[in-house]
Amino acid sequence: MAEEESKKVETVEPPPPAPQPAEAEAPLDVAEEKSVIPPPPTEEKPSESTELAAVEKAAESTEEKSTQGSVNRDVVLARVATEKRISLIKAWEESEKSKAENKAQKKLSNIAAWENSKKAALEAELQKIEEKLEKQKAEYVEKMKNKVALIHKEAEEKKAIVEAKRGEDLLKAEESAAKYRATGTTPKKILGCF
Repeated sequence: MAEEESKKVETVEPPPPAPQPAEAEAPLDVAEEKSVIPPPPTEEKPSESTELAAVEKAAESTEEKSTQGSVNRDVVLARVATEKRISLIKAWEESEKSKAENKAQKKLSNIAAWENSKKAALEAELQKIEEKLEKQKAEYVEKMKNKVALIHKEAEEKKAIVEAKRGEDLLKAEESAAKYRATGTTPKKILGCF
C-alpha cells in the first residue's frame, strides 16, 4: 500500500519548470537518472504508523520540491545506490576476512596437532632409549658386581695361600730352630744384614 501511495505522490509532482541557463546540466541529469538503478523493494512490510508518517513526509517534501524535485531525487537515488554498493562491499570484505580467519585458524590447529603428534612420538622414542639405557646400566652394574666378587674371591684365595705359606714358614723355622738347638749347631744363614 505504501508503494501505491508513493507512486501517487510521484505522479502528483508538477513538471519541472522551464529550463534556465543550466541547460547543459539537463543531459547529465538524464544520464545520471538512467545510470542510477533504484534499490529493489524490500519484502518487509512496515507498520501502518510508519506508512502514514512516510506518506505525510512524502506529501510535505513534494510541496517543498517544486523546481529541484528531479535533481534532489537523482541525488538521493545516487546516494542510496552508493550506500548500497558500499554496504555490499563491506559485507563482502567481512565475509572474506572471516574466511581468511577460519582458514588461518584451521591451519594453525593442524600445525598444533602435527607438533603434538611429533612431540609424542619423540617422547615415546626417548622413553624407549631411556629404558634401554637403564637395562644396559643394570646389566653393567651386575657385571661389575660379579667382577668385584670374583676379584674379592681371588684376593681371599691369595690371602689364604699367603697365610698358609706363612704358617708353613713359621713351622719350618720353629722346627729348624728346634733342630739347631738339639744339635747345638748354628744356622748357616744368620741374619741377612750381617
